[in-house]
Amino acid sequence: MITMDKLLQDIRALSLDDLKEIFKHKGEASFRGNQVYKWLWKKSCISFDDMSNLPKQTREFLIENFVINHIKVEDKQISNDGTIKSGFRLHDKLLVEGVLIPADERMTACVSSQVGCSLSCSFCATGKLNRERNLTPDEIYDQVVHIRDWANTHHQKPLSNIVFMGMGEPLLNYNNVLSAIDKIISPDGLGMAADRITVSTAGIAKMIKKLADDKVRFNLALSLHAATDEKRNTIMPINESNSLDVLTEALQYFGNNTKNKITFEYIAFKDFNDSIEDAKQLLSFCKKVPAKVNIIEYNPTGDGAFEKADSNKIDAFKNYLENHNIRATIRRSRGKDIDAACGQLANKKNYEAII
Repeated sequence: MITMDKLLQDIRALSLDDLKEIFKHKGEASFRGNQVYKWLWKKSCISFDDMSNLPKQTREFLIENFVINHIKVEDKQISNDGTIKSGFRLHDKLLVEGVLIPADERMTACVSSQVGCSLSCSFCATGKLNRERNLTPDEIYDQVVHIRDWANTHHQKPLSNIVFMGMGEPLLNYNNVLSAIDKIISPDGLGMAADRITVSTAGIAKMIKKLADDKVRFNLALSLHAATDEKRNTIMPINESNSLDVLTEALQYFGNNTKNKITFEYIAFKDFNDSIEDAKQLLSFCKKVPAKVNIIEYNPTGDGAFEKADSNKIDAFKNYLENHNIRATIRRSRGKDIDAACGQLANKKNYEAII
């Protein structure tokens, strides 16, 4: 039962059934709830005044009792290679990042799931930010809408893919991330295909298993970056409680139960994980969990702790894997002339706010 106490919250926190009940309680036809829901999630409307098929008194009722806490574009940086990055200001003044990554025919939205991050991966600019809070489903959805519009206006192409590889650890915001994805793939929402969505995790084994139990339809990526516990522990503290053996079991469980694609993300750092010996260790791990390997050119964060591996070494690394029947691709660094590294723009904005 919806009570009047709930009428002050963001309307997008309400389900379709909630909206129908509100209009029923008000003495209007329940189909008004369907109309409002369509405006919010299919048409991505952020103003009650724009809900043109609603009677004036209904729009006034919504304005008086609800709010749409949509995100706003604060900064928009456009790279020479077509990459577009923005800082999105939330209703409580916090900042997150989203990126449009054009590559060949693909238009990929990279979205954030948390404000900051608690995992403190040493190579990531977001790891230098405190985790302030989880993003709500509508805040994640809004990022996709803005980035979709950039693809259309700047590149005249539709958005083709979504990756949860921005700020935060998606599996530590599990329910909100899955709720956002539901709105993105639903015919009553943005109508995107589930197999065009990839959720990336630093490696939370029990939540990977929960994804399998929930029979999710999207793809999974593991931010691996090293194929031994000794080396991975030095750059990713989460590995100390989620070792590679533990992750292997969880990934096998996910693959067996969902049949969904798994990708290993592997940022190549100069003189750290870019040797043929490192490639051999990765090959051994790939034999345990069949997966595609995405070798990523490092986008430096500006602190000098890590450097981008030499291109020739990256090519040799890829060739070694492919010569041993492991599918591997290289994701070249994008947006080098803007604040493209994850968390870089937010860190910069926080610094500017301090001074």
